[in-house]
Amino acid sequence: MKSSVLLLLLCAAVLTVATLASEAYPSGYDTASCDVDLLPVRQEVYDGGRIFDISHRYTPDMPSFDSDEGIGQFLWLPMSMKNGSIANNSEMKMQTHTGTHVDAPGHVFDHYFDAGFDVDTLDLEVLNGPALLVDVPRNKNITAEVMESLNIPKGVRRVLFRTLNTDRRLMFTKKFDTSYVGFTQDGAKWLVENTNIKLVGIDYLSVAAYSDLLSAHYAFLKGRETILVEGLKLDDIKPGIYSVHCLPLRLFGAEGSPIRCILIKG
Repeated sequence: MKSSVLLLLLCAAVLTVATLASEAYPSGYDTASCDVDLLPVRQEVYDGGRIFDISHRYTPDMPSFDSDEGIGQFLWLPMSMKNGSIANNSEMKMQTHTGTHVDAPGHVFDHYFDAGFDVDTLDLEVLNGPALLVDVPRNKNITAEVMESLNIPKGVRRVLFRTLNTDRRLMFTKKFDTSYVGFTQDGAKWLVENTNIKLVGIDYLSVAAYSDLLSAHYAFLKGRETILVEGLKLDDIKPGIYSVHCLPLRLFGAEGSPIRCILIKG
């Protein structure tokens, strides 16, 4: 009895996904039957809890900066096997600073943009290696005072900052929220001037607090030595040292890129 109910629930989930997907895919999926052997498995943790996917899944309802509507439709299937094509071939269109993504210096400095400091010039050594996941005090933005209180050891080069954004599940909320936690200008300046940190990761769409949106970005990116990874998925992971691996797309001329990031324990 229980297995039959479970199968019905799984089929219902598949049909729901198919209905949603058909809005973007012109011919839709075959919803006439439910083959339990073809149910895909989506994971957040791999290898028995050793590998964590800290990138968010792209969906139409994920938040978009300064928007109440989410990112909306971003996938189309102009070439469909159901419509006679020899293979399925999707097209994708969205802003480069969508979901889990990386900022290049040209994001806020136009002369860097013109000079070609795009995501293809970012140092992969900085984006891959030992990293510290820290919990930030939940009642304030990341100021110079907060940075000093974290007592991050000298020599640490990659830090992922988990904030109230994770507790509030802001990356799972369609409407953009300007009250998110981020760095103030003095917090960003303190990090650049007093630590060895070159990779800064945070759990919402901007590393900078909304009130310090440009000034904090200026402090981080002016020297072209700090790489910003935004929109990380850091829930249900213990603070500590991990190996982080982040790979942006090689988008020539782009000042931002979606990025796939994982943490490996041990």
